[in-house]
Amino acid sequence: MHVRLVKSFSFDAAHHLPCFPEGHKCRAMHGHTYTVDVVLEGALAEGEHYLIDFADVKAAIEPVRKRIDHQCLNDVPGLEVPTVERIAAWLWEELAAALPMIAEIIVHESPTARCEYRGPAMAPASPGSGQRAEGRDGRL
Repeated sequence: MHVRLVKSFSFDAAHHLPCFPEGHKCRAMHGHTYTVDVVLEGALAEGEHYLIDFADVKAAIEPVRKRIDHQCLNDVPGLEVPTVERIAAWLWEELAAALPMIAEIIVHESPTARCEYRGPAMAPASPGSGQRAEGRDGRL
């Protein structure tokens, strides 16, 4: 049997995004209550009843969560430009060794905005592939 498990956690943090143009609201220091979904995927071997104990997942997440909770993300090494995309990739890198079954990190910046990251091996769509990417404002 093949399964996907999701363990969610949240953290509060401030950031500013120097990559945005002057006058853009995200250039100023502001904060979010982020919700993160850590998706694990794998097959249960014959006779097994669960993929991983959720308590073990929480134990792997907690030290990472503590490093970013109530912090200015720009001050965290590796998150100097903490866009939601960079936060998702950073979390993957921080959790991958402890959670080798990681399949996806979903970072919710707000109830209506999120980034879904499926790891470094996921190549972007090539030009002319017919796939289109949405901009940050939801427009194509």
